[in-house]
Amino acid sequence: MEEAKIEKAYDKYKSYGYSDDLLPKKPSQRDWGISNYTTLWMGAVHNIMSYMTVAGFFILGLNTKQVLLAVMLSAVIVSTFYVLNGYSASKYGLPFAMLLRDTFGVKGAIIPALCRGLIAGLVFFGTTTVVGAESLNVIFARFIPNYMSLGGDFNIFGLTVPTMISYAILWTITVLLFLGGMNVLGKFGSWSSPVVYVFIIGAAVWAINMAGGFGPILSYVPKDPSSSPLVFIACVSALVSNWAGPVVNMADFTHRAKSPRDVIIGLPLGFIFSYILFAITCVALIAGTEIAFGEPIFNIVHALDKIENTFSVVVLILALNVGATAFVVFANLLPSGLQMTSLFPKRFTVKSAGILTAIVGTLILPWKLVSSTTTLFFFYSFIGSIFGPIAGIMLSSFYIHRKRKLNLDNIYVPQGSYGEYKNGYNPIAMGVLAVSFILPMSGAFLKNVPLLAKMNDFAFFSGLIVSFILYTIFGKYSKPNNQ
Repeated sequence: MEEAKIEKAYDKYKSYGYSDDLLPKKPSQRDWGISNYTTLWMGAVHNIMSYMTVAGFFILGLNTKQVLLAVMLSAVIVSTFYVLNGYSASKYGLPFAMLLRDTFGVKGAIIPALCRGLIAGLVFFGTTTVVGAESLNVIFARFIPNYMSLGGDFNIFGLTVPTMISYAILWTITVLLFLGGMNVLGKFGSWSSPVVYVFIIGAAVWAINMAGGFGPILSYVPKDPSSSPLVFIACVSALVSNWAGPVVNMADFTHRAKSPRDVIIGLPLGFIFSYILFAITCVALIAGTEIAFGEPIFNIVHALDKIENTFSVVVLILALNVGATAFVVFANLLPSGLQMTSLFPKRFTVKSAGILTAIVGTLILPWKLVSSTTTLFFFYSFIGSIFGPIAGIMLSSFYIHRKRKLNLDNIYVPQGSYGEYKNGYNPIAMGVLAVSFILPMSGAFLKNVPLLAKMNDFAFFSGLIVSFILYTIFGKYSKPNNQ
């Protein structure tokens, strides 16, 4: 029924000047099935940032069993939100940028779109790329004598010459893959996942052997163990925040679904299965190398550098970078391009907006954000404080207030029209978004206020729960445009 309505209204919406990327997908354009969603994140799961995050769990005091539980609980939570927030797009064929209009208004959608597309996109691009560049340093150092001494003490805001070179190489490769378009990205994703899995499994086997078997790894306890459930929840929240971006803009992927059923089955199946292997590999590499070498390791690349066989090191680091690159392209550059195009169609294309994201993502000095566990978890609290509220408001709007029904005529409006809300803004949604961001994020600076500090520790969950409750209560008071 909905597909028939979309087919009928498609030409009308196109006449308003919307680009093909922003129009609702007609039934003939929906080409993603269960297999596409099952494999969507299989390779990207194994990225260096995720491994660093889990390494931080050990540093914070979790033992191996707690880490395994935290990782798998995160997988269940993330895949559940993928389905919940991706369902509306799979039903109506709407990309994220347009779906936001239903909740925040035609003009109000600019704020969450900028948060997801530009702010988060450029931060994730920068941090993931600089971590990947540091891993390339390890490879180059094995083949080029004194590579890490290039430039001496010269640096730019803390970035050394060797890392500059590696960063420039990885930056260029990532941007070129993005510029190749969806066909290139699709082929890249289809062959990269098997490559990543083959070599990641090999790394796990190496680490298990180094530690003397999986038994010592499973019983491993860090030097300063923590039994606090709050630390455990904070770790889960941090790993969920690592995937909170795709949670928010899952519509950019599910709007191509053949049916909602493909999303409901495919996304959890692929993500949870991938995380089972990710969990085993994580604890094997991190705990295994700590047991074998007697020192805690925060950056997974340092663990891999312990391997004497150069060929194995090169292959493993390249495999991890394949996963990281897939994550950056699919989960950051593409959404950023789509969001910026929807906001400024006359100034940007998807590709030019993606390039802008890559440039600004470098200018923010991302290497400062991943220099330690403290800065990494601060970064996640910031991301969680942004994405949690956006997701909570969208879920409340669609499932509670809209009763899972959308009026596309209020979303696709002629130029100059404000749609459903006066002046194009839903004031209730905007107010809830502000409050739900400020509360958890303020805890990062007001450590002497216990409630706010704890909300910051669980930023994604705090923001999502607060925004969902507030919008459920006050969303009914949003006044439609009666002009």
